[in-house]
Amino acid sequence: MRKSLLLAAAFCFAVPAAAGAEVTLSDTGFTASNNAMVAAAPDEVWAVLIEPSRYWNPDHSWGGDAAAFSLDPVAGGCFCEALPNNGSAEHMRVVMVQPGQTLRLAGALGPLQGEGLAGALTWQLEPVDGGTRITQTYSVGGHMQFDRETFAPIVDGVVREQLDRLAALFSPTD
Repeated sequence: MRKSLLLAAAFCFAVPAAAGAEVTLSDTGFTASNNAMVAAAPDEVWAVLIEPSRYWNPDHSWGGDAAAFSLDPVAGGCFCEALPNNGSAEHMRVVMVQPGQTLRLAGALGPLQGEGLAGALTWQLEPVDGGTRITQTYSVGGHMQFDRETFAPIVDGVVREQLDRLAALFSPTD
């Protein structure tokens, strides 16, 4: 029954896989890698990246309100969500901050949170001619009660959507 509930919850979070996404599987987990190019300087992208309420899809939240997201961009800071009735959810913990360059968060997103999993979501910003290359990598490993071959592309779709929404706030590069 628990496995069925977990998979049902996973499909609530499902989005189509994006072209160019790279998902690699191992015996113990998976890694989803995505990138986008934007016509903005890394510091401009960083200023938005650390405000997830500006780009995170509220469909991928516990409370359905993007304005409820916050991120404290310091080591040990929380990527959190305020929930109705004084509730709260820690989505991830900040483990590395290099302003304008790298943001790394540790944790298991959404329905992964109830599993015996560890995850690392890394956002890297690289200056390129005409803007910034944003590289997003989410590595997840540990005990999974679900089929990682089925679930990994779903998780990739969710994190990729957040990257796409962040990138959409800037003009694409040519």
